[in-house]
Amino acid sequence: MILLAGIAQIGLAHYLVVGAIMFVCGAVCMATKRNALGVLMGIELVLNGANINFVAFGSEFLRVNPQYGIGLDGQLIALFVIVLAAAEAAVALAIVLNFYNNHATVDVDRADELKG
Repeated sequence: MILLAGIAQIGLAHYLVVGAIMFVCGAVCMATKRNALGVLMGIELVLNGANINFVAFGSEFLRVNPQYGIGLDGQLIALFVIVLAAAEAAVALAIVLNFYNNHATVDVDRADELKG
C-alpha cells in the first residue's frame, strides 16, 4: 500500500479482495438458487469478479515495478470475458425461455427429463 501525504491509497490487495468477494458471492448464488435466472446472475458475478482481478493485475498504477508486468493483457482478457459473458447470457436466456415454454416454470429442479 502506498502512503501519499499520510493518506493510504487503494492498492492491488483491495481490488483482489473485492474480486474474491464477488467471485464467492457468485459461486454461492449458483449453488443455492433454484431459479435458472438466479443461477445466470451467479455466473455473471463470477465472471465479473474474475474481470476485476484481471484488470487489477494488468494496471500499471497498481504494480510495484511499472517496468515489469503484463501491460494491457489484463484489460484484453477482461474484454474477451465480457464478450463471452454476453454470448453466454444470450444463449442461456434462450434456453431458459424454451424451458419455460415447455414446463411453465424456470425451476432448475424440474429439469429432470431430456428430449430433443
